[in-house]
Amino acid sequence: MNRVVRFYEYGDASVLRIEDVEVPAPAADEVQIAVKAIGLNRAEVMFRTGRYLQEANFPSQLGYEAAGIVKSLGADVTEFAEGDAVSVIPTLDMSRWPTYGEVINIPVKYVVKHPARLSFEQAAASWMQYVTAWGALIAQGKLGLGDFVIVSAASSSVGIAAIQIARSVGATVIATTRTSAKAKPLYDAGAHHVIATTEENVAARVKEITSGKGARVVFDPIGGPAIAQLAECMSFGSILLEYGALSTDDGTFPQFALLGKCLTFKGYLYIEVTSNDELLAAAKTFINEGLQSGALSPLISRTFQFDQIQDATRFLESNEQVGKIVVTVN
Repeated sequence: MNRVVRFYEYGDASVLRIEDVEVPAPAADEVQIAVKAIGLNRAEVMFRTGRYLQEANFPSQLGYEAAGIVKSLGADVTEFAEGDAVSVIPTLDMSRWPTYGEVINIPVKYVVKHPARLSFEQAAASWMQYVTAWGALIAQGKLGLGDFVIVSAASSSVGIAAIQIARSVGATVIATTRTSAKAKPLYDAGAHHVIATTEENVAARVKEITSGKGARVVFDPIGGPAIAQLAECMSFGSILLEYGALSTDDGTFPQFALLGKCLTFKGYLYIEVTSNDELLAAAKTFINEGLQSGALSPLISRTFQFDQIQDATRFLESNEQVGKIVVTVN
């Protein structure tokens, strides 16, 4: 028997329960991992509260990221050996392959040997944020040397990852956050410029920073009224990649900016990478090289113990963090 986190109904963090369950042997194409650390993501909050793309079948488990030691291997797995230190790339179904547990089974496709220089906490904090940011900025946005990129809600783990990836390819990063309270941490994380959206004129600041050109790539998880505001900040022929829906207000669609600047607005999900073998292989290579060199360095806001899973989730929902929240497993 091993401890896992389950919930029996949608609700706040109090619905999460730690229970003893029997974890089956891994399937032929799976790796069984003794978990050392778990990375928390906002997608799991949305799943737990019934606001995600996928519905839960109760009682449901959850979780996209973890790192640990290979415990056993499915019959068809040859890439790993028992005792290997590995981390988990988010799968396509967190209820089928959950990571909130002491022992988990994950398809071999989504298991990776991370650089030895990383702690288990860092490894568990890596793959969702870097895969998400890489897929948008590099695979789709073709971000490169000399480009200006706007990273909205930049204090999130994905925002920090986007800052690091953009810098690694020579782009200039304009990070946005609601207030100036998080400006210093964002500069420390690598942003070239930080704009507090409730304190400054965003379009005017971007115009000043880019010498009137605007940003060629925008990476935004907010949506709603922010879309029209960001459209003012974009250069001719640029692209906005929308990867979230934090706003509950639809806002006004910026049709004149869209037409006048020949803009591209695209909805984006990390599964566009993880469901494509060629893209996933390219992402693994880019991210592992960055983690090895130190160009990519997971920023951990705070760690909690496994027994504190409710508190860890509440802290995630508070939006007080800059970077990733990690839960450690003894």
